[in-house]
Amino acid sequence: MKENMLTDRERDAQAAIARQVKSLRQGRRWSLDELASRSGVSKGMLVQIEGARTNPSIGTLCRVAESFGVSIGRLLEAEPEPVVKIVGADEPAVLWRGPDGGTGRLLRGVNDPAFVEVWEWRMAPGEGHDSGDHAPGTREIIQVREGALVVTVDGADYEVRTGETIDFPADRPHRYRNSGAVEAVLTMVVVMPTGELDRRG
Repeated sequence: MKENMLTDRERDAQAAIARQVKSLRQGRRWSLDELASRSGVSKGMLVQIEGARTNPSIGTLCRVAESFGVSIGRLLEAEPEPVVKIVGADEPAVLWRGPDGGTGRLLRGVNDPAFVEVWEWRMAPGEGHDSGDHAPGTREIIQVREGALVVTVDGADYEVRTGETIDFPADRPHRYRNSGAVEAVLTMVVVMPTGELDRRG
């Protein structure tokens, strides 16, 4: 996504990600090379992220967050978390945009006592999203609120219709696509194991 096409909220998210990645990396006394090696994200991309000069893909954010042992939600924190937090309906930034207007928004991510993320996805007919493998032990639960979705896990397709919920291991490549004629609206919950992930191993 081009810089001048970002909304104010997306620019704020980009700046928060830049601050958090740099802070988490420096807190561990890791060089950019070390983080690149652990996450599998190129040093050049990490420089762009820490400089708030790019809007990284969800896959890239996943890899960086997993290498620190945090959720993507932690990377979006602009300030210390309150004990109770209410997230406004228009507050979550769009982290994925489909070619036909679809969106993926992280509604909330928590790190304590477990790593959990809650997403809202809207996919126009024909849109899809490929997701690589997450950290070992990660699971995804998707409830289709409107339309239908085809979820591909390990090369097998599963059709999920309005009102249905799918639960699957997300530590392997998977994909979502709307093969229907109307917009698909879904709520996704991602549950991740705690601890840093070093992709060199």
